[in-house]
Amino acid sequence: MSGHIRAAQRGGEAAILGLGAYRPERVVPNAEILERIDSSDEWIRSRSGIESRRFAAPDESVADMAALAAAPALNAAGLTPADVDVIVVATATGLNQTPSVAAEVDVRLGTGGAAAFDIGAACAGFCHGLALANDMIRAGTARHVVVIGVEKLSDFLNRDDRSTAFIFGDGAGAAVVGPAAEPGIGPVVWGSDSSGIAHIRQDLPWDETFAQPDGPRWPYLEMNGNPVFRWAAFEMAKAAAQALDAAGVSIDDLDAFVPHQANMRITDAMARTLKLPESVAIARDIATQGNTSAASVPLALDRLLSEGAIHSGDLALTIGFGAGLVYAAQVIRIP
Repeated sequence: MSGHIRAAQRGGEAAILGLGAYRPERVVPNAEILERIDSSDEWIRSRSGIESRRFAAPDESVADMAALAAAPALNAAGLTPADVDVIVVATATGLNQTPSVAAEVDVRLGTGGAAAFDIGAACAGFCHGLALANDMIRAGTARHVVVIGVEKLSDFLNRDDRSTAFIFGDGAGAAVVGPAAEPGIGPVVWGSDSSGIAHIRQDLPWDETFAQPDGPRWPYLEMNGNPVFRWAAFEMAKAAAQALDAAGVSIDDLDAFVPHQANMRITDAMARTLKLPESVAIARDIATQGNTSAASVPLALDRLLSEGAIHSGDLALTIGFGAGLVYAAQVIRIP
């Protein structure tokens, strides 16, 4: 065989150009959750830090929410749908096996033919998507990439399960990644711990949902909370520290810490282990949003920015972690 494959032209450095978020209108306080489980508001707050969460409307789809988050992100970046080359959607709750949620978002945005695909990395999905977008732009295979984390976890919530009914919520967050004069997304530190693959999972695979002796049953999310807590609180602090080292950033350079909003106690434990200075803003979006899996990091970024806790040009350490057990962390510059 003769001949050569022409190398892609190097695209240069990449950064986040704009952020966007969509939070469903319906606020669900702990009191409503407690109507079906034997617990208390004090117990939920002390164990998770959650006061309320948002649930999407019955006719509101994952693709609907994703598009509603992407539109303001494009606007913040000063771009139009026609400028988008790739749409990456991180989600675990799309109800269609095919087409992808990203393809549906493409239709709603009207990009005119962007590449569109989904990734399944659970609560770490958005951070995985940022890593992919960063690499695509630096390699020259794309100029503008929309990365969306979106979940409608209320579709998979067992409202009678005391261990999970209060945890999850719905929402979407998006980032537009594009060319930049200087690096705005640090090297990703990612991996998995397959020894914990059974700790967070859909309780029935789709084929078994239709083979139940009493007829089809909707699958639910289930979680073995204690080992997940220990893994996240201590092992993920190590990954976060590695991301700082990979980016050449010290703790004292950091302006914000934005971990996956899994549990307030996990966030606190990671902050203590990392020895974050008091000057670092710590995302606590979980208090009124719940755990939104792949959407939690961009939603938390949006809240910190909109409330003035962080500003354009600040450095934030982000880390997502969840079912698999998978994780991804990187340092980003706020657009």
